[in-house]
Amino acid sequence: MSFSAPGLLLASLLYLILLFGVAWITERGLLPRHWVRHPLVYTLSLGVYAGIWAVYAAVGVAAESGFGFLAYYLGISGAFLLAPVLLNPVMRIGRAYQLASLADLFAYRYRSQWAGTLVTICSGAAILSLLSMQIQAVSTSASLLAPDTSPNVISVMFSITVVLFAMLFGTRRNQGSESHQGLVLAIAFDSVVKLVALLVLGGVILFSVFDGMAGLEAWLENENSPASTMAMSIDDGSWRALMLMSFAGALVLPHMYHMTFSENPSPKALAKASWGLPLYLLLLGLPVPLILWGGQELAATTGPNFFAIGTAQALDSPALTLMMYIAGLSAASGLMIVSTLALAGMVLNHVVLPLRTPKDHGDIYHWLRWIKRLLIAVIIFAALLFHETVGTNLDLSILGVISLSGMLQLLPGALGVIYWPEGNRRGLITGLAAGMTIWVITLVLPFSHTANLLEWLSAPLVPDYSNWHIFTFISLTVNVAVFALVSILSSSTAEETSAAQACSLGALSRPHRRELVATSSADFVRQLADPLGHGVAKREVERALAQLKLPNVEYRPYQLRRLRDQVEVNLSGLLGPAVARDLMKRHLGYKPMASGGTAQDIRYVERALGEYQNQLTGLAGELDNLRRPYRQTLHTHPIPACSMGDDGEILMWNNTMEELTGITADDVVGARLQALPEHWHLLLDDFNSGEDLHRYKHRLDLNGKPHWLNLHKAALSGPDHPEGGSIILVEDQTETRLLEDELMHSERLASVGRLAAGVAHEIGNPVTGISSLAQNLKLETDDPDILSTADQIQQQTRRISAILQSLMNFARTGNHSQANRYEPVGIRRCIDESINLLSLSERGLGIHYLNDCPQDLMVLGDEQRLVQVFVNLLANARDASPEGGTIRVGGNRDGYSAIIEVTDEGSGIPEGQLDHIFEPFYTTKAPNKGTGLGLSLVYSIVEEHYGNIHVESPAGPQSSTGTCVRLKLPAYEPDSGNAAISLNERS
Repeated sequence: MSFSAPGLLLASLLYLILLFGVAWITERGLLPRHWVRHPLVYTLSLGVYAGIWAVYAAVGVAAESGFGFLAYYLGISGAFLLAPVLLNPVMRIGRAYQLASLADLFAYRYRSQWAGTLVTICSGAAILSLLSMQIQAVSTSASLLAPDTSPNVISVMFSITVVLFAMLFGTRRNQGSESHQGLVLAIAFDSVVKLVALLVLGGVILFSVFDGMAGLEAWLENENSPASTMAMSIDDGSWRALMLMSFAGALVLPHMYHMTFSENPSPKALAKASWGLPLYLLLLGLPVPLILWGGQELAATTGPNFFAIGTAQALDSPALTLMMYIAGLSAASGLMIVSTLALAGMVLNHVVLPLRTPKDHGDIYHWLRWIKRLLIAVIIFAALLFHETVGTNLDLSILGVISLSGMLQLLPGALGVIYWPEGNRRGLITGLAAGMTIWVITLVLPFSHTANLLEWLSAPLVPDYSNWHIFTFISLTVNVAVFALVSILSSSTAEETSAAQACSLGALSRPHRRELVATSSADFVRQLADPLGHGVAKREVERALAQLKLPNVEYRPYQLRRLRDQVEVNLSGLLGPAVARDLMKRHLGYKPMASGGTAQDIRYVERALGEYQNQLTGLAGELDNLRRPYRQTLHTHPIPACSMGDDGEILMWNNTMEELTGITADDVVGARLQALPEHWHLLLDDFNSGEDLHRYKHRLDLNGKPHWLNLHKAALSGPDHPEGGSIILVEDQTETRLLEDELMHSERLASVGRLAAGVAHEIGNPVTGISSLAQNLKLETDDPDILSTADQIQQQTRRISAILQSLMNFARTGNHSQANRYEPVGIRRCIDESINLLSLSERGLGIHYLNDCPQDLMVLGDEQRLVQVFVNLLANARDASPEGGTIRVGGNRDGYSAIIEVTDEGSGIPEGQLDHIFEPFYTTKAPNKGTGLGLSLVYSIVEEHYGNIHVESPAGPQSSTGTCVRLKLPAYEPDSGNAAISLNERS
């Protein structure tokens, strides 16, 4: 049975167009997202591992080794069943650091571009044989169906088709972006096609050739049955080598790494694939013995490798024959597309970019896409060249063995990433070089008929098809031994140690808290614009900011360190970890370390421990359980507390500190002290940098209200804490201070009250008598001299009464007597009222009053008592001003304070008297013109309002006369919750 070449070509193109359509509608979003990202689709896409082995090569191996063909499935099934300890750690590392390939993983873990490049070269050399295997299978199967068609032409056309498909759907997105969902669904469709085809063929053979299970059992019991070839000796080591290579394939094969980790939609999908893929491979393996026995029974004209085609032809079923051809085409194209995509990414990141970073390209993404497309074409055509020169002469199974044994050399390094932190790049590179050298000498050269050095040297053991597994184990043993020995004898760098901690299972990275040269996210864009271009730099920084949920303008040191790490992670997916790390070192570096070193980034460690909470077990879990109550105690402690490093970076800000300051920990932790509002910054910075360990009853005005704080400081230094720093406790003593003042005021009132009562009793009554006698004297005489004397007596008694009244008013004043009844008061209105009261007096009618206070200047206080203050001040200014003079009252807002100035044009106050003017009964006025209690009363009321008063005379530096009285009162601020202060923009 044969097909025409055009018909076979048309069938091939129709299937590939169908595959193209599946990917296209997925990329267009025409299918529901939950379908595309379903774990079943992901599991089926992992079936790309089987490749052409499932359709053709497995039957050939079964004919030679019996059930040993299952080793190819059992090894990788074991790897997936061990996913929690083998695959999950790799996925965690890959997701965290955007490691899209095994070369990226090695370059990151071993901190070596050479490691990534060597892995890329080894993978490329080994994978050529696997790609050649796919090309040979498709060209040979097509030749069986269309004998007149040249296998070379088929190979070229198939390679070109794969190149186009890989270019169209493998490089549409940017490097490092989300998974290629269209490609994943197309590969899953490929897996369904080959599974259905094999099961259908197996079913047809079972019921058409053997008449069901009973017929098959009878045929197997026949002593002359060729089924005896399925018996395999347990001493045959080839199946052990095949199983080990299959196990390693889960980690080291480029297409498996890509599909397992890079295209993984979620950790849950991998958990389901850990049993789903073994089940799928079991179903693929079930028809293999039936196909072998069917081909033997029907005497198929093809070799065992192609019994799937030969059996269908022997059954004279064109539809079944074409279906098996399409299944082989599907399997081969899927593996080639994914392998070349993954390998092209590795070559780009670890060969091309280290040699030539795209500095002068306006669109780096466009440049990278086209370079990757070119690499895809180069890889596939290199595989085609290998096929034409070497692969056509080798059996499918040998091509697979050469490829898998070469990839097996990467297994020690891959396991070292997770389980051996002591491994280093020197050990990896020397071990890998030794293993690959033995692989080339003992497997590649002899089987490719190029050179057999062992035979030329007359070695006792020469490579052939029966002992290839021995040389596979030898190369792997040498690799492991050299890797371990060199790693033990040589030391790891600090970078390698840090990366090993980040990669090791259950380890926690502990980065240092170092200061970046860049001080803002805008600096990131400017400094990355040189290597990447402004557009790309801006896009990558904005992408990282969005991923971290940070504002567009970021200044906080801790958040800048996070931003740098995230940008490096994103660039690792774009350019590879080695290039990204080198780029970040050169353009976003840290400031030089101090001689004492730097502290660990405790904020990062705390966040990481929070994420690990449910994953820590054993001693680590117990220590974490002990740590959490202590940290919770510190954060909920009733005394406000904060800690900071020697560089002024705030490391801790507990809940009570949040309540006192109105600043949340998320806004301030990781920032500098300069990021705090000015009053907090000045207070904490001054205390932290000073030598005093305690500061008592420090006054700080918050929202227009005075607070008294006790500050205590302890240094965080010593053998267990060499990084330095300090912790500050802030005790709010405001309530205690108010209670103390109230008690003092009560005592003062009691004593002054007793004094006032005594004065009223001892002086008031006689004065009243004197006043009465003087009044009677005036009624009893008309003598002008006596009447004048009586008027003077009454005038003096009124003065004594006024002094007594002032003394009583003074006794009734005191700090905080009415603090609980304070209300917002407009200063301008108080001054206007005071001016109106003074205008009722006949004194100073020629004086002009100018009120320049703004309408919105307000304080929290007692309006009547503040009016009393301004009446006294304006009266003093009036008495000191010349006829026709002007008294100016101005005001302004200075931070949290209201400043009011009363300025006159009088002669001023002598400098020697300024220190005494607030003392009771002290006056600079002429005799009988003042009691000396007015300014004392003003001083008491101002203190009662938590303010202060200052007198300057002369009034200004340009004047030699006048007096300026300056009041400073806490300004009123409406209660609007937390102050809308962007701490981030102040740092």
